[in-house]
Amino acid sequence: RMLDMGFAEVIHHIIDQTPESRQTALFSATYPDTIQQMSESIQTSPVSVKVVSEHKQDVIEQLFFDVNKHARDETLIKLIQHYKPNNAVIFCHTKKQCDEVAQWLSSQQIQAAAIHGDLEQRDRDQALIRFANNSCPVLVATDVAARGLDIAALEMVINYELPRDPEVYVHRIGRTGRAGEKGMAMSIVTPADAPRVVAIENYKSEPVNYGNISKLKPDSGFTLQGKMTTIQLDSGRKNKIRPGDILGALTGDAGLNGQQIGKIDIRDMSSYVAVEQSALRQAMNYLAKGKVKGRSVRARQIR
Repeated sequence: RMLDMGFAEVIHHIIDQTPESRQTALFSATYPDTIQQMSESIQTSPVSVKVVSEHKQDVIEQLFFDVNKHARDETLIKLIQHYKPNNAVIFCHTKKQCDEVAQWLSSQQIQAAAIHGDLEQRDRDQALIRFANNSCPVLVATDVAARGLDIAALEMVINYELPRDPEVYVHRIGRTGRAGEKGMAMSIVTPADAPRVVAIENYKSEPVNYGNISKLKPDSGFTLQGKMTTIQLDSGRKNKIRPGDILGALTGDAGLNGQQIGKIDIRDMSSYVAVEQSALRQAMNYLAKGKVKGRSVRARQIR
């Protein structure tokens, strides 16, 4: 994907600054000719290790919904209100599209965050942290921004618009149905998307399955909000902070129940802890006056 975006020259520039004697490892989810050419130019007699896909055919339920080009938003809401997933990743083509879809979902009581290349790295990291710790159930992402996203219990992937490359489609839907779980992959298509559907069918050597939009039973009262909320602390790995220190402070002096505390992420200069919505005020009141590992910390809620 980096090669597709024109980063090959930059990669070679970096390689030129490295010593002749070095170990170079190259990882790629796909291995087209361009990757082979890069390997030949930067590696010397490399050992090739290939991993076979672990997905079985029935692990991911794939359905395509053919709609009018102006009905994407309406169809997106219907899919969420019908299937009622606990979380979902929605793939869009452009940064602007990501922002618009996330705003549309939020207006429909579906809590969503957009992630794309125009965001600062910190903002992208925080959006991923919130998604991974159940503070924000829906992520609206471009393919580039979602690279490396690995959520073990992702219930649904929705293609708001089909990708141009059928390989990208396979990568997108492969985010769900992991770690022994089953997943759903829904694609919204319009008549203009017919060539992309054909490309996917040819790539997979099988026809796609179409769903009937009229048979969906959307629950107009369905809302999807994060069960947790994320608190950022201004201390991290370089301050010798460990997950147990944060957990101990919140379950000890702060008086929270251990079940009210979720995932804890420790970064170099900051830490993130997910707490139940009902416990947010109690946790914040303690952190405003109390201490973690014997020192005062500044805390703020990440929205």
